[in-house]
Amino acid sequence: MTNDAREVATLAGGCFWCLDAVFRELRGVEKVESGYAGGIMANPSYRDVCSGTTGHAEVVQVTFDPAVISFRDLLGVFFSIHDPTTLNRQGGDVGTQYRSAIFYHSPEQQAQAQAKIEQLTAGGSYLPKRIVTKVEPAGTFWRAEEYHQKYLEKRGQTSCHI
Repeated sequence: MTNDAREVATLAGGCFWCLDAVFRELRGVEKVESGYAGGIMANPSYRDVCSGTTGHAEVVQVTFDPAVISFRDLLGVFFSIHDPTTLNRQGGDVGTQYRSAIFYHSPEQQAQAQAKIEQLTAGGSYLPKRIVTKVEPAGTFWRAEEYHQKYLEKRGQTSCHI
């Protein structure tokens, strides 16, 4: 199979360290990079993003083989590892950089993301709360500083505090 068959998913669900650790373990995921997306500042630093003034979210950009794992499957994992009902927060992490968002790369990804949210809502999965996950077009992905890449793995940890 050629690299042309690979797809990219960009997901925000709180601390990117937590997402990275989970997606990295999935069969069919070839690369996970922590970074920033959805904001207005070019090439932001972690300090910039944490200031809350850039509009960026902490994200992971996941490169995957859709013949092995589908975007829909990635969404299933995404919704199972964070709380999509808390606005701009995951656990003790608070701020717009910790929002829940799916940055789609194609009309198919957009449709699947919206369908997944509708399915979870109709199924009452999060009642009495409601899902606040935004579905937005993917813009520029800004790779986070090197020390954020594989952060938990480098420290011998397998999961986040949340």
